[in-house]
Amino acid sequence: MADDRELWDHIRRGDARAFDEFYRQNGTRLLRFLRQLLGNDSAAQDVTQETFLHLWQRPNGFHPEKGPLRAYLFGIGRKRCVEWWRRGAVAEDSPSSIASLSTRSTEESSLITDALARLDPDHRTLLWLREVEGQSYEELAQILDIPIGTVKSRLFTAREELRRIWLGEGTRQQETP
Repeated sequence: MADDRELWDHIRRGDARAFDEFYRQNGTRLLRFLRQLLGNDSAAQDVTQETFLHLWQRPNGFHPEKGPLRAYLFGIGRKRCVEWWRRGAVAEDSPSSIASLSTRSTEESSLITDALARLDPDHRTLLWLREVEGQSYEELAQILDIPIGTVKSRLFTAREELRRIWLGEGTRQQETP
């Protein structure tokens, strides 16, 4: 497909081939993101399917002028995760499955997983999308439904928090007045 607008037009018209192409290009990336966010492989698979089903059944929600189709998809996935948590689902796995995706040694993977698990969930999500998935600031703004300036400041804060954790400084405690 030439661009997101053309691809979206095909999907809106019920073109299963276009939808399948989009699924093949983005399904694995979305699943990895949702695994990291939910900390539960089974739930991540379910939410991935729910996300694509939502996209197929409600084909009028995407607006190309607001950002790329992939960012729209990840935004739907993020919202589906919130719904999953609200239903009272409890994660059975660790908060992050990064160790299973890493080719580093078990010890290094454990250290990375621990450091990321200690991050605020919003910061962990933002870092994952930016550093692992390679989302642009604009895509992050669309996925998280926040302004680009907020994306940049939160990303800076997330990186600083991760740096403090990695260096053994822990997280900065808020002082009470």
